[in-house]
Amino acid sequence: MVLVLSVRDYINRMLQDISGMKVLILDSQTVSAVSVVYSQSELLQKEVFLVELVDSISMSKESMSHLKAVYFLRPTSENIQHLKRQLAKPRFGEYNLFFSNMLNTTQLHILADSDEHEVVQQVQEFFADFVAIDPYHFTLNTPSNHMYMLPAVIDPPNLQNYCDRIVDGLAAIFLAFKRRPVIRYSRTSDIAKRIAHEASKLMYQQESGLFDFRRTEISPLLLIIDRRDDPVTPLLNQWTYQAMVHELIGIKDNKVDLGNVGKFSKDQQEVVLSSEQDAFFKANMYENFGDIGMNIKRMVDDFQQVAKSNQNIQTIEDMAKFVDNYPEYRKMQGNVSKHVTLVTEMSKIVEERKLMLVSQTEQELACNGGQGAAFEAVTNLLNNESVSDIDRLRLVMLYALRYEKESPVQLMQLFNKLASRSPKYKPGLVQFLLKQAGVDRRTGDLYGNRDILNIARNMARGLKGVENVYTQHQPLLFQTMESITKGRLRDVDYPFVGNHFQQGRPQEVVIFIVGGTTYEESRSVALQNSLNSGIRFILGGSSLLNSKRFLKDLEEAQRIARSSTGVV
Repeated sequence: MVLVLSVRDYINRMLQDISGMKVLILDSQTVSAVSVVYSQSELLQKEVFLVELVDSISMSKESMSHLKAVYFLRPTSENIQHLKRQLAKPRFGEYNLFFSNMLNTTQLHILADSDEHEVVQQVQEFFADFVAIDPYHFTLNTPSNHMYMLPAVIDPPNLQNYCDRIVDGLAAIFLAFKRRPVIRYSRTSDIAKRIAHEASKLMYQQESGLFDFRRTEISPLLLIIDRRDDPVTPLLNQWTYQAMVHELIGIKDNKVDLGNVGKFSKDQQEVVLSSEQDAFFKANMYENFGDIGMNIKRMVDDFQQVAKSNQNIQTIEDMAKFVDNYPEYRKMQGNVSKHVTLVTEMSKIVEERKLMLVSQTEQELACNGGQGAAFEAVTNLLNNESVSDIDRLRLVMLYALRYEKESPVQLMQLFNKLASRSPKYKPGLVQFLLKQAGVDRRTGDLYGNRDILNIARNMARGLKGVENVYTQHQPLLFQTMESITKGRLRDVDYPFVGNHFQQGRPQEVVIFIVGGTTYEESRSVALQNSLNSGIRFILGGSSLLNSKRFLKDLEEAQRIARSSTGVV
């Protein structure tokens, strides 16, 4: 159950059986699915000489009959219409059509009727309708990700598309693994319940034959939860490598765009950060920022040794050896330069925004009690000229989530101070967050103060002290995985769909967060899987969040809620 290998296997099968020069045609979603697991040089080795988007290739009239077309598309009505037009006037020698999910009968009929020139060689379904960012972490890059936050009274027309996209992605995951799951969901979330029931209907009724793999082992578990159960994790600054890059600079489909943060040469403006393609990143993606600096220094020292030996070319043999090793040398040089650049840029941002100071208070708000001290710390930071607007907003949100019931007067004082210090933030955004993700709306024990076991655990952690004040927070997902591992996930909080129950402890669990995942949570999953507890966890979400994206979704949901109901 390794996502990256699963998608790579599908792409290998698509490309290796079609000999000769090929053009690979993708859509805006499948281009992400392919790019995170396959590099351009690997595509060239498979004789793919051109990669195009299906909507842009529609514009071109030039004949390329020497190329064989390999299409890999989502089975949407829009893509079927593109194909219909392109098959009417074929430009390529042959057409091989692969779809990332289930085609319906109507779509097959349209394709068959459109192939008047008989150029289509094959039509197949390869279930890679998701973006496999890491071996155990996927995202769906769902458009309109703010949909999940809209109050139930607003049922916008796009909400069904949002739910359909998630159900399609979950179906593809389990078809790729050839398993049919038992489904549970977060009790307090209407949208998690809706998606769980629609996924169950698809897997157990509409397409029950397709999902009937006749396997005897215990069914895997699909747990659908809501981002609003843990709004704290996406609001926190991060101090481990992968999560920190996404928080401070941004990662999209394992690529980092450095164009916005500094002046870099063209070939350095976009860098790839993939655990599959970069051994240093794979070894350090979950390490603390302080350790990363030391490890990069070691890498630079190693590189300087290699560079020194390359300068010492005296014989023809030395020259031949240098030429043989040159591609590896260039790759090493590019890698050193990439990681040095990222850490340098992040260090600048940390210093400019005084993030070490801000983060210390954030972690206290997320992990420890003490409302009086917290109020004082947040007030001081709101008054600090060096603290940025977004950091002020996040601090007030973290305080409000923690103490919404305890200190309404002081909360009001913080709201007023935020409004005066950072007027760019629309009034009511913090209140909207509390309405959406306050204590009355959440499933689970976010602050570890409801459940006697969690209270005891927090006390023990407080007595032992923490290794690193900046990374003491653990996402709610960590507790959820622990409960599943110990067989303690409560039915009353996470009900089953239908009469399909777990017959013992599952060995495979897919946890899907409606509203999006964070890299802090994917780190928790990777660490949990490394314990070899007998359960393999996979994390998925509708989107990949950092605090900027989470707040953007929140603002958009607030705007729609206001215009629809005239209230906050």
